[in-house]
Amino acid sequence: MIIRDALETDLPTIVEIYNATIPTRMVTAELEPVTTEGRLPWFREHSPDCHPLWVAEIDGVLAGWFSFHSFITRCAYRGTAEVSVYVGESYRRGGVARGLLEEAIMRSPQLGITALVGCIFGHNQPSLKLFERFGFQRWGFLPRIARLDGVERDLVIMGRHV
Repeated sequence: MIIRDALETDLPTIVEIYNATIPTRMVTAELEPVTTEGRLPWFREHSPDCHPLWVAEIDGVLAGWFSFHSFITRCAYRGTAEVSVYVGESYRRGGVARGLLEEAIMRSPQLGITALVGCIFGHNQPSLKLFERFGFQRWGFLPRIARLDGVERDLVIMGRHV
């Protein structure tokens, strides 16, 4: 697996991977598919030196992606990044998310990041277990904060200092 900075030409596949998770109601609070054009501003917010967007390639195919975002934009939170990881359906449970998260933890200090935060639905046990395996702890719990198809869902905030 090769992990590299995402290129703008990767954006359609990044969006395809993201959109495939929407109907599962497990990973994102988006209810409708997003467009490549609509995600372009989000893509351009990333910077390889501060808040990168990485892709994982396996045999030349984009298998997943990992994003760092500002957690809260106030200056005192500058060292904290919210992270997201998404994996293409045919690559799930194959170590892609694990490899991306491991790389993020290892490279965070070089990016000036001292804490990582993941916001994960309470019913998304695979993601919660993945983050726990890498030393993330439950830093927050927001009960019934999201409504997905009429079902109220909890949000768990997982955090780790690096």
